[in-house]
Amino acid sequence: MSTEPEMVRSSHVFPHGFAFIDGDYRPISEAKISILDWGFLRSDATYDVVHVWQRRFFRLDRHLDRFFNSVDRLHMTLPFNRQRLTDVLMECVRRSGLDDAYVEMICTRGVSPTFSRDPREAENTFIAFAIPFGWIASEEQRERGLNISISDIPRIPPQSVDPTVKNYHWLDFIAGLYGAYENDAENVVLVDLDGNISEGPGFNLFVVKEGRATTPASGVLEGITRITALELCAELNVEASLGEVSVEMAKEADEIFITSTAGGIIPVSRIDGNAVGDGAVGPVTQHLTSLYWQKHSDPDWSTPMD
Repeated sequence: MSTEPEMVRSSHVFPHGFAFIDGDYRPISEAKISILDWGFLRSDATYDVVHVWQRRFFRLDRHLDRFFNSVDRLHMTLPFNRQRLTDVLMECVRRSGLDDAYVEMICTRGVSPTFSRDPREAENTFIAFAIPFGWIASEEQRERGLNISISDIPRIPPQSVDPTVKNYHWLDFIAGLYGAYENDAENVVLVDLDGNISEGPGFNLFVVKEGRATTPASGVLEGITRITALELCAELNVEASLGEVSVEMAKEADEIFITSTAGGIIPVSRIDGNAVGDGAVGPVTQHLTSLYWQKHSDPDWSTPMD
């Protein structure tokens, strides 16, 4: 009888999609990185996500601006320029055959040829992929509003990790999510070191009081959908500002909504177990959501697949 350990087959089911890695295109199931890549070993990476809706990239220029800035801030380099990156993203979507897609671009520190611990010696890795569009909330949650909790776990402070450089440092979010689930909530928002609202896993938060919207000014990712919501507020003549958002402001808000590339503008109907306002999706959130999706066909806001 053989004493060799039995091989265990992976049960992973990969979504339909295509990736670009090592200078070549391949199905998602065949896209792999080295286990020695610092992006995997040390979360030493940056990324950005843009979505495609009905074969149009939404706010692609904004996402590219942020991605190139993040790569530069981390002293990394990309193997090609902005136009070539755009071509790669479009080709991933084209090969996937998707009309609505979640498109991610990643730059990791990579691997040092000598396995040095000096990050300057690492050869950076670029990856891109397109998979079916994914929502941060289900259809039922989007209709009635999310039930979220406020965690007392502080977000990693900006003095340690710059939140404006999109990153994968999510252990504080994950801990917060488990706490939310234990309290029968569906998602979580963390606080900063002063106890004020910061952000949630993959989203920014807005509170609305007497028709005026406020979102945290600092210590958060400057989300593209956050910027979009501020611009849409101006178009709708809704007063909106960046400022300090206390826990009390959130609990006394008439409306709360979150913003994310993975779903746009999404209402919050309960916070820490209590109804937000009257518990229904409010008028400001409704108007913003409607205008947000209208903008997806606007050539000033979207880029068609070539």
